[in-house]
Amino acid sequence: MRRMSEEPTNPAVRHRRVSRQVQRAVTQQILDAGLRPGELLPTEAELMDSLGVSRNSVREALKALQALDIVEIRHGYGTYVGQASLTPLADGLTFRTLLRPADDAHALAEILQVREILEEGLVHRIATAPPDAETLNRLDALVRKMNEAGEAGEPFADLDREFHETLYRSLGNELIPQLLGAFWNVFDRVAGVRKWAGDPAPEITVDRHRAIVTALREGDATAAQHAMATHFRGIEKRAERRTRGVH
Repeated sequence: MRRMSEEPTNPAVRHRRVSRQVQRAVTQQILDAGLRPGELLPTEAELMDSLGVSRNSVREALKALQALDIVEIRHGYGTYVGQASLTPLADGLTFRTLLRPADDAHALAEILQVREILEEGLVHRIATAPPDAETLNRLDALVRKMNEAGEAGEPFADLDREFHETLYRSLGNELIPQLLGAFWNVFDRVAGVRKWAGDPAPEITVDRHRAIVTALREGDATAAQHAMATHFRGIEKRAERRTRGVH
């Protein structure tokens, strides 16, 4: 491997440049070696030698990669390949949203709009090749549990989330639940900080989920897409009213 140069021009510029170079080099080593999550990386000394950089440069690069969940540093044991999860994305979006003023009506709406665009497209794809009877029955069961929880005055955010995860499982795309989960987590965290409590009319939420299942049973992609859009528009309006202090 070509060794890196740490010859300075402007110290601050050189520092950033070397750190980025080391990060790229480490990720390339992971890819070239075909390492999988949880597998051990070369030691700091080995990275120093192969890349021709200082221990400080290696450590700073590894810390930056750890923040991205590309590597996992286990003190006393070594550095391992991380899970490359979307946690850093969720953390960044949460921070970005919370930077907005608390009364900014668009802070939560932007997150919901991205989810809406994703889920409208996904549910349309699902409806063109409707889920099997077992999946549809499971979705129906979740809607019934949501209704029971609502009638009992109990929150059912977990059931709502399970509904959406179940809905897209048949696509067999591992990235979908991770991506949607990231947006879900951002919304939950921001709503928690902003003291936004869910929809006060749970029967409306239940009806909107029921409409999605009905459209899927009928194989009506347009109706399924419309039902999903209606579901999200209701959440967006509620979030907007909350940010403005209207209940």
